[in-house]
Parts: sequence; C-alpha cells; structure tokens
Amino acid sequence: MTLTDAELTVLGLVVEQPRHGYELDRVIEERGVRNWTALGFSSIYYVLDKLAKRGLIESAGAPASRKSRATFRATAAGRELCATATRDALTTLTPLHARVLIGMANSPGLPEAEVSAGLTERLSALRAQLATVRATRRAQEPLPAAASAIFDYSEAMLAADVAWTENALRETMVEKYDVKKVHRELYSPSSKGFSVVDVPELQYLAIDGRGDPNTSTTYANAVEALYGVAYTVKFASKNSLGRDFVVGPLEGLWRADDPAVFLARRKESWAWTMMISQPPWITEDLVQSAVADVVRKKENPAVAQIRLRRVAEGTCVQILHIGPYDDETPTLQRLHDDYLPAHGLTYNGDHHEIYLSDPRRTMPSKLRTVLRQPVKAG
Repeated sequence: MTLTDAELTVLGLVVEQPRHGYELDRVIEERGVRNWTALGFSSIYYVLDKLAKRGLIESAGAPASRKSRATFRATAAGRELCATATRDALTTLTPLHARVLIGMANSPGLPEAEVSAGLTERLSALRAQLATVRATRRAQEPLPAAASAIFDYSEAMLAADVAWTENALRETMVEKYDVKKVHRELYSPSSKGFSVVDVPELQYLAIDGRGDPNTSTTYANAVEALYGVAYTVKFASKNSLGRDFVVGPLEGLWRADDPAVFLARRKESWAWTMMISQPPWITEDLVQSAVADVVRKKENPAVAQIRLRRVAEGTCVQILHIGPYDDETPTLQRLHDDYLPAHGLTYNGDHHEIYLSDPRRTMPSKLRTVLRQPVKAG
C-alpha cells in the first residue's frame, strides 16, 4: 500500500494528533506546507475521505451533520503505514522536474527579449515567495527541530532557484556575437529575385570531402565533427575569453570539374567544403585545442581534419531558396542561363549554400537555404 505526497502529509498530521479539516488547513498554512506540496483547502477533505476508506484514519466521534468539523484520528494501520512511508521518504531521492527546464529547452524558438522578460517575471515571483517563507518562519519561531529543518529546506531550494534564475537572466542579456545579425545582408536575402552583395573575408571551421551528402558516411562524419568542434570552441571562448557567440548555420562550398553535375543533381560527383562561421577573435590555437578535446571524447575520424579557414568571396549573386534541397535546380538554371549572361557575369568561385533551417525539425517545403555564387565580369 502506497501513499501520495498529499496523503502522507495529511496522515502524518493526524498521527501527530487528532484533527478536523479546518485545523488541518490552519496547520498546513502556518507551517508553509503548501510551499512543498500541493494541498488546497478542498483537497484536504478529499484526502481525508480516501484515508478513511482505506482504514488509515477514523472519526473521533464528531456529529455526522457537521462533516467540516469532524475530527479524525489515526488507526493502528494508519500509524504503521505512516511510519513506513516516512522512513522511505527520508531516504528516497526524488527527481526534480522543474517546468522551467522545458521552457529553457524551448527558449531558442523565442525572441531573446521574451526569454528575458519571462525570466525576469519568474525571478520576481521567486523572491516574493522566498520572502513569504521567511516571514512565515519568523512569525512562528522558536520552532521544533523538524519544522525548522523543513523551513531550512524550503529556503535553500528557493534561494538556489533565485540564484539559478539570476544567472540564466544574465546569460540571456549578454550581447552575443551572431554572424546572421552582424552580416544581416549576407544571411537574409529575398526569395523573390537575385541580389548582388559584396562578401568580406570571413573565417570558418572547415572540412573537405567528396560524395553524395545523402548517403556518404564521410559527409555525415564531417557535419557531426563540425558541430562538435563548433560548440567546444563556443564554450572555450565564453569560459576563457569571456566572449560568447551564437553558433552559426551550417554552410557548404560545392564544386565539380563539370558544373553541369549540379543541375543534373549527380551528387556522387560533388566535392564539398562544409563550414561553420567563426567570430573574428577565434584563433587557430583555440580551434586546435577544441579539436584535441573533441578527439579525446569522440571516435570520429573527421574531427582531426577540421581547420580554421579564411574565405574571401568578394562580389556574389545570391537568392533565398524555400523548399527541398533537390528543388533548387530551376533557380540555379535561371542563375546560370539567364541572370549571369544578362548581366555580363561569369563564375568566380565555388557555389555556396547556407542552410538556415534544421532539416530534422523543418518540413522540406519550408526549408530556407541561401544560394550564393561568387561572380566576376565576363
């Protein structure tokens, strides 16, 4: 026979001494029990009824017509089960399932201002709750050792939550370098037509390979290695340099001896360089330290091949493609066959794609990809 937290709490109070519902509510309120268990006034009678039906408590003789004042006492079975459940409660570790953790996990999908506002509101509520607990404690001191320990625990948990929320709030308010914001014109082109941009020299974590990205183990290893090193560099920069940044989107330079293989989607003939943009303060030493760290933790032959590489594309034509990757062909044909000849331009470097969407979480029809081609006067 098991007891819920609410049942064990009420049973324990009745074992302590016979009580009626109103008295239980008063004791629960005075001792701050509602700070660590869900017990509303109406639920007290529901719990009392359940305990009575299980033979754990019994009426102490109050008139049946005044149920709200009926006094209950613990039966022998109730006292025995209460003692067993109490011993178990003292030794059992209970997992912490704080809803705020779900919120933080989903927070990348919200604007930073909304995340900060939510955490600010939460911090205010926590501080108010902590002040209430401390005031309740002061009003009842001196307290028995057990009651004092309960208040100690409630205060410690709330104080820890306050400290955690303050830190999380500081993290969201720190200005992070985000390449998509610093170079907004390079990462947010229109999908309605081609535009010309001047791309400055930028640096990337980069790794080279060849083969179909949909089936090649080499490609899968390369992308996994890139992200592993990218996040290791991010945390190293934050911890050792005090400079944080948003990990940029995956990017790819694509090349082939015959550019026609791109239009024909003959992917087995493609050579590629997969990349993730890095802030200007990231150095080769920091990258190689991160590479060594990831190599020690993960068996992936691609990790050791990652280098910091600078890429200067200069004048480029780009457009935003919305939809599956394999539907890029008509757009690329318009670029190659119409736009470039009409503007007296020709190729001047590798075809460049920037994957703004996560294909694991985005429907193919909504994938957003920047298609970029370095050009020169032809």
